[in-house]
Amino acid sequence: MHALLDKAVEGMTAEQFNFRPREGGVSAFFSLWHYVRTEDNIVNYVAQGRPTVWLQGNYDELFGLPRTSQGTGMTEEEANAVQVHDVPKWLEYQQRVWEATDTYLASMSPAEFEQRKVTIKPLGEMPLWDGIYGVCLSHGYRHVGEIEYVRGVQGLGGLTI
Repeated sequence: MHALLDKAVEGMTAEQFNFRPREGGVSAFFSLWHYVRTEDNIVNYVAQGRPTVWLQGNYDELFGLPRTSQGTGMTEEEANAVQVHDVPKWLEYQQRVWEATDTYLASMSPAEFEQRKVTIKPLGEMPLWDGIYGVCLSHGYRHVGEIEYVRGVQGLGGLTI
């Protein structure tokens, strides 16, 4: 998922990230921000009980974006206000989340994924595996598709792997 998301936004400018299709939907940046913030919240805060990379790095202040929200339940107006102006700084945050996730997952035993329960609001209690696979990984494919759509509408070409 990390490689797909990295590739999907490779070389995009802030203007391309923030572009919203006339047909509706959200910007590529909103989709990416939502996914990365969700993974950061689940892996760091929910699974490990520690501060997110977002808060540790004061990224909320750097970007002028919500401190604890990751976009779930936002109005269209609120979602449209989620924009990036410093792409290198965003990519720094994104890579720090990927590294934190990789480090955490490398420390886990296979049994812990099924035996350990976590609570993800508003979804409720579930095995950690369901939180990581169901809420992060499989959910991420949707956002890769949204980013690809926005790239296509802008004539940027699709994801080549």
